[in-house]
Amino acid sequence: MSSPNKRRLNFLLIVADDLGFSDVGCFGSEIRTPNLDKLASSGIRMTDFHTAAACSPTRAMLLSGTDNHIAGVGVMSEQKGGEFEERILDYVDETLTPLWDVPGHEGYLNLRVAALPEVLQDNGYHTLLSGKWHLGLKPAYIPDKRGFDRSFALLPGCSNHYGWEPQFGEGMIKHFERIPPLYTEDGNLYIGVRKANTNNDPEGFYSSNFYVDNLVKYLSERPTDKPFFAFLPFAAPHWPLQVNKAYRDRYKGVYDDGPEILRLRRLARLKELGLIAQDVIPHEVVAPPETEWSAFTDQERKLSARAMETFAGMVEKMDENIGKILNYLEEIGEADNTFIIFQSDNGAEGASYEARPTMGDSVLDVVNRFYDNSLENIGEYNSFVWYGPRWAQAATAPSRLYKMYSTEGGIKVPMIINYPPWTKERGGEVVNAFATVMDIMPTILDLAGVQHPGKTFRGREVEEMRGKSWVKFFENNNHIEDTTTAIHLEDDPAVGWELFGRAALRKGNWKIVYMTPWSYGKGDWELFDLSKDPGETKDLSGEEPQKLKELLELWEIYVKKNGVVWGSPLSEVEVKVPGLERKDVIGGDPLEDTRAWMPHRGHCKD
Repeated sequence: MSSPNKRRLNFLLIVADDLGFSDVGCFGSEIRTPNLDKLASSGIRMTDFHTAAACSPTRAMLLSGTDNHIAGVGVMSEQKGGEFEERILDYVDETLTPLWDVPGHEGYLNLRVAALPEVLQDNGYHTLLSGKWHLGLKPAYIPDKRGFDRSFALLPGCSNHYGWEPQFGEGMIKHFERIPPLYTEDGNLYIGVRKANTNNDPEGFYSSNFYVDNLVKYLSERPTDKPFFAFLPFAAPHWPLQVNKAYRDRYKGVYDDGPEILRLRRLARLKELGLIAQDVIPHEVVAPPETEWSAFTDQERKLSARAMETFAGMVEKMDENIGKILNYLEEIGEADNTFIIFQSDNGAEGASYEARPTMGDSVLDVVNRFYDNSLENIGEYNSFVWYGPRWAQAATAPSRLYKMYSTEGGIKVPMIINYPPWTKERGGEVVNAFATVMDIMPTILDLAGVQHPGKTFRGREVEEMRGKSWVKFFENNNHIEDTTTAIHLEDDPAVGWELFGRAALRKGNWKIVYMTPWSYGKGDWELFDLSKDPGETKDLSGEEPQKLKELLELWEIYVKKNGVVWGSPLSEVEVKVPGLERKDVIGGDPLEDTRAWMPHRGHCKD
């Protein structure tokens, strides 16, 4: 155990769910986020911070300091078991050996890693979690077993934000039979919240409100002779898009021009804020030649804009609650002694991934049976909508694609640091240095004066961290010319990504990307120079064969070192949209995916 100091540093780690790069005000959004803007104005924004392409792999990297293929989420739990895995078995080989039954692909945060809260707990910290877990559903893998002294957690990847889960009643839809209780508090499991909020009661359950109020409660009950590590992973703004109409209606009419116009506005604002270069070439929107907006009927456009209004209201509501926890730290005199991070867990969500194919048509069965997605009802407890790939690409511009892809749009996210010793003299500064979510654990341990246990922890063998501490970079007040490699230097290992058979690797400014033709790739490796082409618009593999060869050799080292299994991508169903030869969404036709929740597709009528 580290030696006790008079006043050891606290940590508050805030994670938004499926928030795009430009979805908050200080990163170019029209959405009102005054508390995050204030945090950034006295802190530092990082513009080249990277996660995994999806939520649970990111969380595994965040809490282990290592690659998701080592930490247990080389494959998401949603891909293991059921009809989807059977299709994989038929596809792989004649012996039907499960493709992902190998270490690092368990679908939960495994015991090969010493989790950040475990290490801090063993070194005198009081550890708290309030929010989304998504790192293990069974009792052996829930937060109280992985180092949290107090925890209230949503266990799976998403839920109704008002706690209304009608599919768990009589006649339960088949898919949900394999899902265990949704919530846990300090090891006790619950199918749902104690009382669903079906009347917009301000005192009733709403995810963002409850997670923050609960964390404030935990902090008020903490032992004051210990420093704290508080983890606040919101479920917002992940679909279903739900928020009180008072927040939704603040954005009435803002999105009536559609996602293409929003994308242009966001790009202009990003340039104005100095967050992207004035001459940046944004990647073209990857979607059918005839856009959703032009293909939609007038009523469908109204419904789609209303979904985006609801998304905006969710982000504003989340920001309001972030203000609540920041104000509480001020009230108890801990604000200046707390290292605060805000980030998203991946790029904006462009498709209803959890709906299809891993859940087949089950989500749509639930929508059709229980929910009312009429125009005026969108955002209520009994509505269930998402917003689609073009709205997502408004938020990820100038980058390519969105969540579930290892392109920049799927893995580059907003990051704010606020820690007075680092940021007091640099408030509002923008740092362009490349960094990853694996760096957070080594940074926190470094600041806490805690050593990683190395290869043995709590009687088991564990892997060492792959991330790199930011302490030297920020405490040396680095302003070196090559900011891309200021944290991760030339002699550091390359950083790789792989999920759903979509792969990437980065070394310095150079990045290679692999995607299948039906998944917006060319079925071979592409090469990009991100210093000149952050939008990944110009494939240099033909012009720079030696550089491509160099990175491919590094890729093979990455695969071997991290135990990466090249899984089959989720679906090879062709999209039947005229002029579109590549998939826009995971699981089907991009227009149909966006329309799927709309009333004329379900039981409810406008």
